[in-house]
Amino acid sequence: MKKRSIAALALILQMTMSAVAQTQTPQQPPTQQSSSQQPSPQQSSPQQPDTSDDDVVKISTNLVQVDVIVTDKSGKPVTDLKPEEVQIFEDGRPQKITHFSYVVADSSTPAPRPKANAPVDKNALPAPAGPPPAIRPDQIRRTIALIVDDLGLSFQSIYFVRRALKKFVDEQMQPGDLVAIIRTGGGIGALQQFTADKRQLYSAIDHLKWFASGRSGITPFAPLEDTSGQSDEAQAADADLNEFRADTFAVGTLGAVRSVVDGLRDLPGRKSILLISDGFQIYSRDDPARTYRAKEALQRLVDQAGRAAVVIYTMNATGLQTLGLSAADNVGGRSPDQLSQALTNRRNAAFDTQEGLNDLAKETGGIAIHNTNDLGGGIRRVMDDQKGYYLIGYRPDDSTFDAKTGRRKFHKLTGKVTRAGKYNFRSRNGFYGITDEEIKTATNTPQRQIIKALISPFSSAGVRVHLTSLFANDAKAGSLMRSMLHINCNDLSFTDLADGWRQAEFDVVALTFGENGGVVTEPTSRTYKLRVRGPDYQAVLKEGLVYFLTVPMKKSGAYQLRAAVRDHGSERVGSASQFIEVPDIAKNRLTLSGIVISGIDPTPSKPQSQVAPAAGSQPTDEKSGAHQDYQHATNSAAVRQFQRGQILDYGLVIYNAHLDKATAQPQLQLQVRIFRDGKPVFTGKDQAFKISGPSDLKRLGATGGIQLGADMVPGEYVFQVIVHDLVADEKHRVATQWMDFEIVK
Repeated sequence: MKKRSIAALALILQMTMSAVAQTQTPQQPPTQQSSSQQPSPQQSSPQQPDTSDDDVVKISTNLVQVDVIVTDKSGKPVTDLKPEEVQIFEDGRPQKITHFSYVVADSSTPAPRPKANAPVDKNALPAPAGPPPAIRPDQIRRTIALIVDDLGLSFQSIYFVRRALKKFVDEQMQPGDLVAIIRTGGGIGALQQFTADKRQLYSAIDHLKWFASGRSGITPFAPLEDTSGQSDEAQAADADLNEFRADTFAVGTLGAVRSVVDGLRDLPGRKSILLISDGFQIYSRDDPARTYRAKEALQRLVDQAGRAAVVIYTMNATGLQTLGLSAADNVGGRSPDQLSQALTNRRNAAFDTQEGLNDLAKETGGIAIHNTNDLGGGIRRVMDDQKGYYLIGYRPDDSTFDAKTGRRKFHKLTGKVTRAGKYNFRSRNGFYGITDEEIKTATNTPQRQIIKALISPFSSAGVRVHLTSLFANDAKAGSLMRSMLHINCNDLSFTDLADGWRQAEFDVVALTFGENGGVVTEPTSRTYKLRVRGPDYQAVLKEGLVYFLTVPMKKSGAYQLRAAVRDHGSERVGSASQFIEVPDIAKNRLTLSGIVISGIDPTPSKPQSQVAPAAGSQPTDEKSGAHQDYQHATNSAAVRQFQRGQILDYGLVIYNAHLDKATAQPQLQLQVRIFRDGKPVFTGKDQAFKISGPSDLKRLGATGGIQLGADMVPGEYVFQVIVHDLVADEKHRVATQWMDFEIVK
């Protein structure tokens, strides 16, 4: 078993190991623990909102639906309204309500706080965080895009925004939340970051940077400068240039928000955007025609957000500002009247840029947070506002979608509560007279099918695929990501050829995204033809195919690999993604490679399934005709589907273990854990790591095995390895790595 594990490490991680140390992990079946710690019915997920077709916002010739939030004078949500207590107006004309329901978007309860006087074991080793639980579309209650407007955030504001976002992830993010942290200057690639994995969100927060070429400087409002050396013409030219830059970046901000709205359209849950910005100007006091592009962009965004059922909230990151003279201002060259006018312009700019955020929130049914230094509290207020909403529909008349007049009209929507008392009625404020069916006329080309699968935060199951991505580091080649994409060939369409041959044709596309959402490597896109017959055909149906991809990682950071497979015959698409953290090995901190896991039958007389590819059975590249990096799945390392009672065999490499000064040897302890639904179901004992004279103490190979319990419930699990370095300093003595797997019947 040890020799086979070492071989798997060498093959999959592509590392040279002169000697490999072994961990003596006993084969302990997690039987009673795994069964007894399964969630009880009382611990099941909260009831999900109804996601039937009636609960989807629609705009059609026979139905217009709008989602509405109603609060009382204290800001508390009102959940018991009746249809006769609400009125809807289109362009000022009352409409007869035909559909009315209240949708609960958040029924979760806050996590219990730890006891203040809980006993602490000072001698206990640090406990690493558990792996993130897998999340499915039917578990999503809220889908939240936190858009950081780096095109319009000052250097000062970025610091406070990062702090507030970390507080949100630490304290306010709930199970069932799908979250993305997106920069307005980050491009469409940032849409790949929708996740429930807090590691990815922390990485996105850590890499938020001030955009020096944006519309904000070091502080939200630029200090006054000495104008004594400038002519009136030069000052006017500078003012015009600044106005042009502000208008351009305002349109850029709204365009970035539109891209996110488009990505949210097909996602589940209550969908919302929180735009965090220093503000932007929609209306000009001096020249109303100057900002027409921004006004038009805002109106189209309102329409698009309404069709996608997305509510947009805004938060002004400038906080409470002193708009009078400050120590940073240089008043040289200005007369008293000019100084007074400059301060008036500053106050007007503060009001006008906030007005842009106010209008965006108001027009889409959200709320605008401003005049507060508590940005974390502002985010909490936004999250509390999303616990439920009314879905109200009416039958429009023929004039709503009348195309005879030429350009389709933007229809204004308003509403009110007729029940006695003071209520706040919030919804999107309008839509264009174009039906959803007219908008969805674009041809569903193969390229669109693949792109849709790649940008979705969920795996597509049209073609069943498994993706395994592993970090590794080689002394010569440096850091790399080695990935295995397993394709279930039962989902491919085979056609019969002469002499008993069968052929399937399919596309494989793979993209690697960096921490800022941009594509960091050239996309891998190929079309393959798989020709097999006889036993080889039966073998590929049983074992599937594995596509290997190696990507050099020149820089440390967070990466995400997304891959999609499209079958030509059926046009079905499958996709998968995996998040990888590439550490900086040069920092000499304890680090682990990815974990290779596979299953072994504990009965020696029962051999493992081995299938060797026969001549002519491998797929060929349609462009070059050459055989590619495909092979039959000869073990379950790429699939990670095991049976109860099997031995889960694992291997990894430990980097940068510190050496004891007295013995010149590392002192490491290893522990393994198994999780289901985010809860530990098995925790192994700490095991001393023993070595036998390896030549490279910076790269220590470790293998082991644990027998899966015979009564473990079929489903998804996570296997975790924890390494403690007893010689390293307390801050850097723990490293952990995990890999998901599935138990099948």
